[in-house]
Amino acid sequence: MKLPPQQVAVLEAASADEPRRIADLAADIDRPPETVTGAAFELEDAGLVEVTEETDEEVELTEEGREYAQSGLPEVRLYEAALDAGADDEPVSMGEVIGASGLEGPQVDIALSNYARKGYGSIDSGDLSADPDADPSEDAEAAALETLAAGGTVEDGDAIDPLARRDLVAVRERTVRSALLTEAGVTELMAGVESAEEVGQLTPDMLASGEWRDAEFADYNVEADAGEYTPGKTHVLRQAAERVKEVLVGMGFQEMEGPHVDADFYINDCLFMPQDHPARNHWDRFALEQPATIDDLPDDLVERVERAHREGVGPDGDGYHSPWDEDFARALALRGHTTSLTARYLSGVAGEDIEPPQRYFSVEKAYRNDTLDATHLLEFFQIEGWVMAEDLSVRDLMGTFREFYSQFGITDIEFKPTYNPYTEPSFELFGRHPETGELIEIGNSGIFRPEMLEPLGVEADVMAWGLALERLLMLMTGFEDIRDVHGTLCDLEFLRDAEVVY
Repeated sequence: MKLPPQQVAVLEAASADEPRRIADLAADIDRPPETVTGAAFELEDAGLVEVTEETDEEVELTEEGREYAQSGLPEVRLYEAALDAGADDEPVSMGEVIGASGLEGPQVDIALSNYARKGYGSIDSGDLSADPDADPSEDAEAAALETLAAGGTVEDGDAIDPLARRDLVAVRERTVRSALLTEAGVTELMAGVESAEEVGQLTPDMLASGEWRDAEFADYNVEADAGEYTPGKTHVLRQAAERVKEVLVGMGFQEMEGPHVDADFYINDCLFMPQDHPARNHWDRFALEQPATIDDLPDDLVERVERAHREGVGPDGDGYHSPWDEDFARALALRGHTTSLTARYLSGVAGEDIEPPQRYFSVEKAYRNDTLDATHLLEFFQIEGWVMAEDLSVRDLMGTFREFYSQFGITDIEFKPTYNPYTEPSFELFGRHPETGELIEIGNSGIFRPEMLEPLGVEADVMAWGLALERLLMLMTGFEDIRDVHGTLCDLEFLRDAEVVY
């Protein structure tokens, strides 16, 4: 019997007694695993070997896991520091123990959350106590980390599962194939198998020399399934963003540009947001450490904005009567909304000569320290827009929205009055989800207040809005969770298959 060389090598290396893994066969005959796999399947088609498959789990330490394997789990380090501080006799200040443990940043929270769970002790009213009978050497998670770091394997799933939930190990499934000689394969080997050189591709040289007449060509299985390819495509969110730009340009708008990192002055103060507003504390914003403040702010603009905050605008204005600090206004942060671009353009800081009538927009990212859920992420795309003209009304604003959303086939829009520090009147927009029928908020809008416009030097009316691009995409495609579109949990199958229909 004549077979291609790679098939002969696999046939001779295979065993009739027990299946041999493809990786082991590849190492024995010094061929690539993919070549051996192909040869094994061809031999299986000929009835000479049997190919079996099984799923194997591969556990690998993450970077954080390797760090803890070397320095110890945070909760173990906290327990050891607590013992050194005498917390097994009487409670010790939690701050003292944390300081002695050397734990910093997120490791502190990790240690505290696992300390009592594992029975190392208790935490009560800022004091920490240690259980003298606890034994870190019996900590299954710590032992598993040490074993994996040493190159060993851990069969105990109860130890691996919590490590995986803590992102200390990565568990990957892989398919392991093995080959076993059949009776027919053994018979052919005993009868003698010869290696026949086969040609897989006809070349010009073979045609010119006539060598093709004596060549033995490899068989091709024309019924075999072709490989599945997933070519690159524009992300559905980017498709929607580009379409939004096309629509707004078609409606006569110009696009704005500006920094993602900006001073709180442009992000909030210019919008008549009081400095003691809850949304401006460090829990809701992403502040920068280096650099921490902006270098230059227009002195006259700062003076006018501060006066509006303290005293209000016009004969009936009253201001906030709350603290206003220029150093706070100079603090840099990731913009919580793209209305900071609007403030820059209206004030002339962006370098544009803004005279009515004007229409501007942007489709850019904003950043907020929100709780992750089906409709919120830490970063998102905002469709910012504003129109400057004389005698604008809410009717003009509603008509603009109806025209804009109709370009995407969305006609069922509802409006709800709301409060914003920088617009009056103000209202939120809601659209109906095509799959669930639920009303979801898709934007916020209003007419800018005099307290915002006058310090910026604007004498005309300005109507403005901030719309959520991701929620517009929800209404367009019917997906229900924003995390399906972007982020670490995005649905790759959805991204490959989804079509954006306008």
